[in-house]
Amino acid sequence: MSLTLRTISREQHLAYIQSLPSASHMQVPAWSDVKAEWRAENLGWFDDRTSEMVGAGLVLYRQLPKIKRYLAYLPEGPVINWFAPNLQEWIEPMLAHLKQQGAFSVKMGPPVIIRRWEATTIKKGIQDPDVKRLRDLEADFIEPRAFEVADRLRRMGWQQGEDGGAGFGDVQPRYVYQVPLANRSLEEVHKNFNQLWRRNIKKAEKAGVEVVQGGYNDLPEWQRLYEITAVRDHFRPRPLSYFERMWTALNSEDPNRMRLYFARHNGVNLSAATMLIVGGHVWYSYGASDNIGREVRPSNAMQWRMLRDAYALGATVYDLRGISDSLDETDHLFGLIQFKVGTGGQAAEYLGEWDFPLNKLLHKALDIYMSRR
Repeated sequence: MSLTLRTISREQHLAYIQSLPSASHMQVPAWSDVKAEWRAENLGWFDDRTSEMVGAGLVLYRQLPKIKRYLAYLPEGPVINWFAPNLQEWIEPMLAHLKQQGAFSVKMGPPVIIRRWEATTIKKGIQDPDVKRLRDLEADFIEPRAFEVADRLRRMGWQQGEDGGAGFGDVQPRYVYQVPLANRSLEEVHKNFNQLWRRNIKKAEKAGVEVVQGGYNDLPEWQRLYEITAVRDHFRPRPLSYFERMWTALNSEDPNRMRLYFARHNGVNLSAATMLIVGGHVWYSYGASDNIGREVRPSNAMQWRMLRDAYALGATVYDLRGISDSLDETDHLFGLIQFKVGTGGQAAEYLGEWDFPLNKLLHKALDIYMSRR
C-alpha cells in the first residue's frame, strides 16, 4: 500500500476517530483545545489506490524559548496501523512533514501494548521478596508483534530513554491498570474484585453513600476535593481553569466525552472523579478525595458505579490509567497499584514514548534544559 500524508480538517479527523472501535482521548481533535499552550495540527494518512483515510494523528507543537523551532508531540499516537510490515512508509512522511513545519524533535507514544499481567500474578509477586518490579514477573500475555515495532523504530533512528524516555511536556504513563469488560458479565467483573474491595463496596452501600454525576457548575466543588488531595499527596494541582477548559472542549466535540462523579455521604461530597470516553475505551482520568469520611469507603463505591456505567455504555475496557511498575511495599507509589489490583483486572505495559531528534544539537539542548527544571 502506498500512502500520502497531509493536513486534514478537525471534522475529517473526528469522523475518522468515530469510525474506530476506540482511540486515545489524547488523539481526538478537541484535545488540542485542552492543551491551549501548544499549537496543533491534524494529520491524515491516505491510501493512494482508494483515496481512503487509513490513519490520523493529532500533533501538538511547543515552541522552544526564544527561537522559532518546535517540539512536535503526538501523545498516545498517531492512530495508524502499527503492525503494518511497511511501518517506515507511515512514519517517514510524517517526519519529513514535521521537519518542514519547523520541528527540531518529535515525540510520540505508540498505543501498542507489549505485555499484560493478571491481578493474581501481581498478588503473588507482591508476596515474593525477590520480586521488586512488574518486569521481574513472567507476563500472562506477550504481544510478539510489539517487539517487532520497537525493533523497526530503533532501526529508523528513534530513541527511547531508560525509563521509557523523559521529555518535554506531559510524559504519559508506560504502565497502566485496566479492567477488561468485553464478553464478561457484570457479575463476573464484581466476582473478580478482591475480598477487601467487595467488602468496602458493601460497607459504602450500608452506610448510605450515594454516587451522583455532576456537571460543569460542579467543577469548583471538584477542585476543592482535588486541592485537598494535592496537599495530602504532595503534587502540584492543575488550576480550575484547566478542568473547565477540558469539560468545554471535550463535551462540545461529543456531549458524552467527559463525565464528573461525586460520592457523597449525608449530603457531603467525600470523593470525586473525572471519566473520559472514546468509543469502547473508558478512562478513570483524575481522582480526588477529602481527608474525612474515609471509613464509609466513598472511593470504592464511586469506582464501582463508574465501572457499571462504562459497562452500560458498551465499553470493552475500563482504564484506571497510570501505575508505577514497582511492587516494593516501601515505594511511595505502591498504594496506587495495591488499590487498582483490587479490581481484578490487568496491568498493561505500553511500548513507551519515543523520540526522534531532527536536529541533534537542539534536541540535546532541550534534554539539558529539561533535566535542570
